[in-house]
Amino acid sequence: MDEYDVVVVGAGILGLSTSYYTKKKCPKIKILVVDKLNSVGQGNTALSASAFRCLFSSRTNLALAGSSINFYKHLQENLGVDLGLRFVGYLWLLSETGYNEAIQILRRISEEGIEYKEYDGKELTQRIGLNTELTGDQEAQLMKLENVPRGVLITKAGIFDADKIVKFYEEQFLKLGGKIKYNVFVKSLITEAREPLGIPGEPYFWQEARIAGVNTSEGVIRAKKTVLATGAWTSQLTDDIGIECFVKPKKRQIFPVECKSSNLRELLHAKGFNKYNCLPFTFLDKPRIYIRPFPESGKFWLGIADEFPRPFRLEDKPLAEKSFYEYGTHPVISKYFPQFKDAHPTSPFAGHYSVCTIDNHPVVFEDKDLIVVCGASGSGIQKADAIGRIAAALYTDEDYAILYGGKRFKVSNLGLQSRKTEPEKLII
Repeated sequence: MDEYDVVVVGAGILGLSTSYYTKKKCPKIKILVVDKLNSVGQGNTALSASAFRCLFSSRTNLALAGSSINFYKHLQENLGVDLGLRFVGYLWLLSETGYNEAIQILRRISEEGIEYKEYDGKELTQRIGLNTELTGDQEAQLMKLENVPRGVLITKAGIFDADKIVKFYEEQFLKLGGKIKYNVFVKSLITEAREPLGIPGEPYFWQEARIAGVNTSEGVIRAKKTVLATGAWTSQLTDDIGIECFVKPKKRQIFPVECKSSNLRELLHAKGFNKYNCLPFTFLDKPRIYIRPFPESGKFWLGIADEFPRPFRLEDKPLAEKSFYEYGTHPVISKYFPQFKDAHPTSPFAGHYSVCTIDNHPVVFEDKDLIVVCGASGSGIQKADAIGRIAAALYTDEDYAILYGGKRFKVSNLGLQSRKTEPEKLII
């Protein structure tokens, strides 16, 4: 029977960043990462839109994302680690009502030293062909679509390669002597009495119990500490032992569109927003449809953060819904961007957000020798470095984690008992 100091379940971005920083803090301990898939980051990490932003309504998420982005920038620009990092910016398209609500967020990020630039509707029409005036469009009125008289560009934002980032943490973890096993399915967590008496059926309710490892497709793996970095699948394991993590899965879909027409190619290579002369990562305020550019391969990804009545439900093999594009995403996006009028997706796909139902912030807590690291609510990759450092500090029983750049972050702020966050309102 294998036994480790730490077993980490999940080789996605949060599992690998947690493993790396824990091993870095404690070089002598034995850490094993297990994952049911056959390679690193093949779960929802691989299904991410692979974008980053310093654009959140809460200071907590600004701190997590800001320090992580600075670290990724340091890796690429100073250490020569290619992460596909491109500061193309985030272009936020706003109705008048949306702008009045957004100004509070913009003032908040301005206080943090994050710059933004405003555009009026006329500029947006000239630059990207945006249809800002929908008042006379009966179909648009039927869909309750609003005019877009303003746009805001956040410059500390852009796109990256999620696969390259997770592989960086994998490589560094292995260099430190960590171990990873793929194709290992975790069936359940092992519970045992902290002081076993050899009575059949232990632990009983009158005994102090703990998590002692995992029961897997390859047998039992025992550990002094067990880390769950299993994203949308976390509650499947924690529910069985009566631990609430306040994280639920929500399906998200992405529809790739190739830029076959000259109009779409012109939109993709929109000039004047960034040094790459490409359209920024662009999203509408309501409904929150986003456009993710791929200037090198000549395509866009279209997605949307649909909430009600999208269920909290885990799908084993989630599939994109053809009707969701034809009757949902496409009619809306083509009203604002006529360039997409005849665009049809190729190879659409779907994954899950691991949504923290408390406040849309990550969850990092320990209970009975089980450490839970999840609930990033769709923005885990862009906050992964900070989350990994916080989880490692929790393992070593430190009150504060030191994020990249030297900022101290109180570990318990992402826990459950002494949680201290502001609800995040800007989920994309």
